[in-house]
Amino acid sequence: MKKYIAELFGTFWLVLGGCGSAVLAAGYPDVGIGWLGVALAFGLTVLTMAYAIGHISGCHLNPAVSIGLWAGGRFPANQLVPYIIAQVAGAFLGAVILYLIATGKTGFDVTAGFASNGFGEHSPNGYSMISALITEIVMTMMFLLIIMGATDERAPKGMAPIAIGLGLTLIHLISIPVTNTSVNPARSTGVAILQNGWALEQLWLFWLAPIVGAILGAIIYRYISSSMED
Repeated sequence: MKKYIAELFGTFWLVLGGCGSAVLAAGYPDVGIGWLGVALAFGLTVLTMAYAIGHISGCHLNPAVSIGLWAGGRFPANQLVPYIIAQVAGAFLGAVILYLIATGKTGFDVTAGFASNGFGEHSPNGYSMISALITEIVMTMMFLLIIMGATDERAPKGMAPIAIGLGLTLIHLISIPVTNTSVNPARSTGVAILQNGWALEQLWLFWLAPIVGAILGAIIYRYISSSMED
């Protein structure tokens, strides 16, 4: 149970920190942090939580990561469902707290986006569904490669959180203009529930693509890792 609670609070922090930076701090021309700041914020949430709860739950914070680690032989199947439930619950809790903060500003409109992920007219730069699908698959695939490589017993000890956090930052720098960057079905779900419109209609892609990408990344890493051992 403590592992699941750790995942809940870790994912809560990811959504509050990452999506919160986008909703509360990104859009001011003079002092706003912009896309670069949002990308860094998402990376920092994972980096900080990896050090805080990595030794408790593994700090997945992401259903696609849990599924990918299972596919990579690093995670037991019987813990997948409770991990995913905890992650989605934490993401929703983070979105609720962010909503309560954001509604304190006159003129706030949750239906405008609320840091939700989207494609087509709801992509930050108008990218198509196919572009979004490819982006989310490939970015999540690379994220799993980074995670599995950085946490391999042969990798330098204690450095995994830095590699994973910077990896997620780079992923956001690439893909925010395309989909607002998901690579995490829980992160997408938490804010989509409160947006309660087009984000829910397009949410299927941000479950399907990250899961496919995570499984591909895990399979690729298992192959290249086992080749090295041979």
